[in-house]
Amino acid sequence: MKTFKSMRVMAAVAAAAALALTGCGVTSSGSGSDSSTSPSAESGPLKDLRIMVPNTPGGGYDTTARVAAKVMDDADIAANLEVFNLAGAGGTVGLARLVNEKGNGDLAMLMGLGVVGASYTNESDAKLTETTPIAKLIEEPGAIMVSKDSPYKTIDDLVAAWKKDPGKLSVGGGSSPGGPDHLLPMQLAEAVGIDPKKVNFVSYDGGGDLLPAILGNKLAFAASGAGEYMQQIEEGSVRVLATSGEKRLEGVDSPTLKESNIDLVFSNWRGLVAPPEISDADKAKWTDAITKMHESEGWKEALKTNGWTDAFMTGDDFSAFLTEQDERVASVLKTLGLA
Repeated sequence: MKTFKSMRVMAAVAAAAALALTGCGVTSSGSGSDSSTSPSAESGPLKDLRIMVPNTPGGGYDTTARVAAKVMDDADIAANLEVFNLAGAGGTVGLARLVNEKGNGDLAMLMGLGVVGASYTNESDAKLTETTPIAKLIEEPGAIMVSKDSPYKTIDDLVAAWKKDPGKLSVGGGSSPGGPDHLLPMQLAEAVGIDPKKVNFVSYDGGGDLLPAILGNKLAFAASGAGEYMQQIEEGSVRVLATSGEKRLEGVDSPTLKESNIDLVFSNWRGLVAPPEISDADKAKWTDAITKMHESEGWKEALKTNGWTDAFMTGDDFSAFLTEQDERVASVLKTLGLA
């Protein structure tokens, strides 16, 4: 995977404005208690669990969290698991809230590569390294998408027009600078011989905000995960010109970039983290629940339906992965003056 290796320069994009935290959102339930008060999955479905989504409804994090909650409810792993959104500043408003919820063992946050980058580009005091890692869930290739009315019918059409005037064609993504939807078009530009500094990138706070821009022809093209737009892709209102994985994306009738003679493979990832200082029992509670979800037929079907690649990882492995990703992103962004 060439997520960072091939990248030498990225366009500087204004970071999303930091939003002030208010009293709304999560309140601590004080559940970071000893194991004697922690619910056990073996005594019935877990209750009172909440998953925070740090961007707008309809985006990739939101879709993943709500699918996971439904699968756990259907499989009697967790009953009435609440999913709620706390958007802002590329996910760092939610991250700050999570870090402030020390010891709250009933709360977790769905996150991914975008939040890693945003924590630096938005100069967030809260860092993912402060959280409690629970599980890495999925990987997802990116997609280069246009509206049904776009003049670009193939990736070759798009690249030809892009090369003529890179600054004229705006590309949108549902993440802040340093996030996956930003990294993909920058690396694509470099792969086809365009100076990434000339790319006109427009940042949206999640796929829920990006979709209207695609449908309304406010962008020449968009770069994001295809999974959250499957309904529009199937309906034909969104057309995928190419995907960025090693293989074609099931359910999407489009070539990969490599098939189109563009030497680039790129994948995003998503996972779950909890607040700092939760009890060992609460960490085990979340890990066991997510592991059971991962083993369920409902989750296997969800992976297939949404075009997600299974990338399940827990414990020390996920903790080490998060640390590596944090250091890697920080190094790249600081070198480029974006952090």
